[in-house]
Amino acid sequence: MNEQIFFDFKTNTVLDINSFFVNRTNEKAFSLITNVNFLENIILVGPRKSGKSHLANIWRNNKKALIFKNNIDEIISQNKNVLIENLFYDLDEEKIFYLINHCISHKLNVLVTSDIDLYEYNFNLPDLLSRLKVFNYVSINKPDDEILINVLTKLLMEKQFIIKNKDIFEFLLKRVNRTYEDIYNLVNKMDKLSLEKKRQLTIPLIRELI
Repeated sequence: MNEQIFFDFKTNTVLDINSFFVNRTNEKAFSLITNVNFLENIILVGPRKSGKSHLANIWRNNKKALIFKNNIDEIISQNKNVLIENLFYDLDEEKIFYLINHCISHKLNVLVTSDIDLYEYNFNLPDLLSRLKVFNYVSINKPDDEILINVLTKLLMEKQFIIKNKDIFEFLLKRVNRTYEDIYNLVNKMDKLSLEKKRQLTIPLIRELI
């Protein structure tokens, strides 16, 4: 018998300040980035899927900033604060150096996000590293049990799963790799399998994936 064909509907994720879960792993980052009176440049480092984009979106709205997408002319003409996400993804060092210099000379704020630390990257342009080193550095740490459960709950709600058995959370946390990205990937796989088989989320169903 053929398995049910499913449709991959996209779910909307709310990225405002009230929907960000704060605990000891991210409280320093949250406090700094949501402080509207903080007027210095920031670099935010953390694991993939750890909430960097969520915090960056809050900062962007508060600062009325533009997102850098190889749009230097637009940014310069509007003279606005700048958000640079995923710094080392397809990095053009000269462009970023020029943009940061522009922001510094015009007293504009910059927020940079990255999955890796500055010192893990081999810069071809030492002056860019020097510029970034004076940014206020803040990080999101590896997830603990509290935040993993919260992330799981949020993701499952977004996928419209109804969890009647709380043992599911304990079962998952004992078996999944304890990273944000692995949690996201697993929930997406559970959602796909549940739709294919037209079954609610249960431990036997999860066992098919783990």
